[in-house]
Amino acid sequence: MAVRRKSRSGLLITFEGVEGSGKTTQLRRLATLLRQDGYRVVETREPGGTATAERIREILLSKPGRLPVTEPMTAACEVLLILAARSQHVTHVIEPALQAGSIVLCDRFSDSTLAYQGYARGLDLAMLREMNRLATGGLEPDLTLLLEVPVASGLIRRRKFALEQNRLDHETSEFHEKVRRGFQALAAGDPKRIKRIDGLPHPETVALEVRSVVGAFLTKARVNRLRTVMSALRARPPRSR
Repeated sequence: MAVRRKSRSGLLITFEGVEGSGKTTQLRRLATLLRQDGYRVVETREPGGTATAERIREILLSKPGRLPVTEPMTAACEVLLILAARSQHVTHVIEPALQAGSIVLCDRFSDSTLAYQGYARGLDLAMLREMNRLATGGLEPDLTLLLEVPVASGLIRRRKFALEQNRLDHETSEFHEKVRRGFQALAAGDPKRIKRIDGLPHPETVALEVRSVVGAFLTKARVNRLRTVMSALRARPPRSR
């Protein structure tokens, strides 16, 4: 299915990683730095980001036996809910922000769907990519930061926050290893977009690496945008006198 990409002047930067990788912390730190540098920044997350999508998030992350979920969730149900939330999120938050020229920082996006529902749940990757194109209108991240930590280390971090435990935190270690390998495969297949960052060091050290990667990306983006503008100016027909 061909999807027409909308014209936009903003940038979408996504943060990915296994549970407890530190992506949420690093997203907030980066948002602060970018605002200090004068950028307009929108912070958001998936699943979620809108009133409807946040309600879907509650269903997705609730553990079996606890309201509002009372039975185990199938993989098909899981991915359909995620994509429904993403459709709302892209339409009502992300696309408007990009068209307004903002930098959107999103905690998880389409790569998580491929890693969790594809590589870990076993759903067909080609089918997931096609469904995601429908949900997003063809929107893809401009840059993805993959924070890498061993599964065991990430789960230990998550268990420090017992009140924040969700359904995915209680999946098996084997499941989370499949997610980790899925992210690695995605990064290997798209190294220009997906930048791998060691998430184990102290958060300050990780933040310096994130800032370096994003700084280089923004510099390149500005150069490419200038080239596009100059090419368009050269292509204009001369004015008649």
